[in-house]
Amino acid sequence: MKSKTVQTEKSNLHPRNPHRFRYDFEKLIKALPELASFVITNTHNEEQTIDFSNSDAVIALNKALLVSEYRIENWNIPSNYLCPPIPGRADYIHYLADLLAESNNGTIPKGENILGLDIGIGANCIYPILGNSSYGWSFVGVDIDENALQNCKKIIGQNPKLSEAISLQLQTTPRYIFKNIILPEDKFSFTICNPPFHSSETAASKANSRKVNQLKSDEKQLNFGGKAAELWCAGGEIGFITQMIYESVKYPFQCFWFTTLVSKKDNLKTIYRTLNKVGAVTIKTIEMAQGQKRSRFVAWTFLSALQQKEWDFSNE
Repeated sequence: MKSKTVQTEKSNLHPRNPHRFRYDFEKLIKALPELASFVITNTHNEEQTIDFSNSDAVIALNKALLVSEYRIENWNIPSNYLCPPIPGRADYIHYLADLLAESNNGTIPKGENILGLDIGIGANCIYPILGNSSYGWSFVGVDIDENALQNCKKIIGQNPKLSEAISLQLQTTPRYIFKNIILPEDKFSFTICNPPFHSSETAASKANSRKVNQLKSDEKQLNFGGKAAELWCAGGEIGFITQMIYESVKYPFQCFWFTTLVSKKDNLKTIYRTLNKVGAVTIKTIEMAQGQKRSRFVAWTFLSALQQKEWDFSNE
């Protein structure tokens, strides 16, 4: 297959994001030959792409990206679990690295001593994979779904470099987020989270149907599938994040930055009000974008300015 490679830089992605250029399908097919059967030509601009409404095609693209850019082999997810948009997930990791650098003399802290807590790792293990591959960070991945964790375990088992960097933990009490997870001896550089943002299964189903119906032939990427815990919870996104904030108060010195994605900009006002109520010392919103899609993550810490300055990233 002859590839037409167009190295047009995508707008708004982080400068260190390796996905800021249009996909090089010749390179990706070389990394994962099975992707070739899903590649089509966009009749509008004659560029190569895939059908982003086809979940098998999106999974194949993710596999190819992970092999090509991150040297991750045999990645896969079970049927009906979330298939993450890797460029957007990578942006979260890179902006988070910049946030850590602000308290490390402008240098991104790297290596296994930087420990992150992934709340809701899902079956895809994507944040730990990207964080470890990009910066050598270690992770504890938490979920309430034992089957999801088993799939993460399988991914880790297929990639020896991840075995010492990622540990998994089942949250046996779903109403809690940090309780029984953050132990007295733990010290995390950050938490990371892609919270469920719908308030019911019906709302989640309707939203996914709208995405598929509105999908055009450009390079949009959907989150296909998704189990209940991945897509919705009582109270939706704001309910989940509010619970997270109230629990974070109990671990003020065991984590530098608590962070979470916020998909709905209208929720920021309530989030800030809650954070001020519980006494967060520093609160930041980091804006991100992928094409026309806007997202952001909120970060907060209970450490004083002096404690932030004295935090030792080299000995966690």
